Amino acid sequence: MPQTNVRKAQARAKALGVSVKPSTRKNKKLDVFRDGHKVASIGDIRYSDYLQHEDAKRREMYKARHENYRHKKGTASYYADKILW
Repeated sequence: MPQTNVRKAQARAKALGVSVKPSTRKNKKLDVFRDGHKVASIGDIRYSDYLQHEDAKRREMYKARHENYRHKKGTASYYADKILW
């Protein structure tokens, strides 16, 4: 089972028009699906995310670190930012 709040992740994913399930890839939290096809694996089970710790300062630092990557819609970074952070 992924180490995150799956219910919150599913709600955020639904708002983006995708669905999430526990990942089948080693060390990944969630697999993202659009129209039944896997588009990305997101999150690393060895690290926490905002849905777990809800620390606003850590969220702010994550978003600053990933500023260049999180705007490319449809990428794993985009989905990680929108769903987990």
